[in-house]
Parts: sequence; C-alpha cells; structure tokens
Amino acid sequence: MRSTISIEVGAPGELVFRLARDIERWPRLLPHYVRVRPIARDGDGSLVAEMVARRSFVPALGLGVPVAWRSRTWNEPAALRLRFVHLGGATNGMDVTWRIEPAPRGCRVSIDHDFRPRVAGWAWFVDRVFTRPIATRTLATFGALAEALAADESVADRATNPSS
Repeated sequence: MRSTISIEVGAPGELVFRLARDIERWPRLLPHYVRVRPIARDGDGSLVAEMVARRSFVPALGLGVPVAWRSRTWNEPAALRLRFVHLGGATNGMDVTWRIEPAPRGCRVSIDHDFRPRVAGWAWFVDRVFTRPIATRTLATFGALAEALAADESVADRATNPSS
C-alpha cells in the first residue's frame, strides 16, 4: 500500500529540512515524540534508531497510546529528502520518503509511505490508525515551527536592513 500526506509551509524548504533532518532532536521539537534512541551509526551516514511517539486518541483528555518502531534513516541534502526504512516489528519493511519541494508560498512537504506486509488489510489498518495521525501531526508541527522561524528571520532582516 502506498499513501502520501503533504502540507504547504510558508517557509523555505531548506529551513524545514534543517529542522527535520536531525531525528535525535525530534522529542525536543515535537510534543508527541517521546523518544528517539540511537542504536547504531553506519559508515554511510545512516542511523538506526528506536523511535517512540504518542498516538492521541482522545486529545481533550490527554489519552493516547505509545507507538514504537525501529528505523534506519538517512538524509539527502541536495534533494531535500529524508529517508526511513522500518526494521522489524509491526511495520517491518515500511519505506518512508520525505520530499521537500518549492511551492508558491514557500514549500510543499510530502511524506510517502510504501508498506507491503504479508497480511492483507494490515497496511490499511496501520496507515489509518497510526501512520497518518502521527505523520500528520509531525508535518503540522514542523510546518508551524518553520513558519515561526521564517517570520522571526523576516522581522530581524527588516530591523537590520530597513531599506529592503
């Protein structure tokens, strides 16, 4: 099963990429991420990490469930891409690609999930109940952070260079 979610962000793609590429910072930047624990660093620059996020079910009451997975991740700075391949467990083999591309207002950030488990229907269930809710919140939070930082940079630029 292939699925894509995306968001338009009113900030430069390079800024979104800089925020998102260091997954070890995600728990400090994303309130729904509980932990990212490095397991191994490979010579090619990739990182294997255990990731834990909270999937909210009743946000008003703060009710949710922790969701854990292991992933090999790397980034492609020239293409503004982040890559993840899930290793073991319920999402074994899930291939995830973040694409950050120019858009009229700033950039479009898309996350493609390609998941082909052996059990029919499992990919749909995982996508709808876990992957989409967590990834949608991740995109929204990174989008809001990037837009706030871009606005701050714009104000600072105007203050230091009033002729522009």
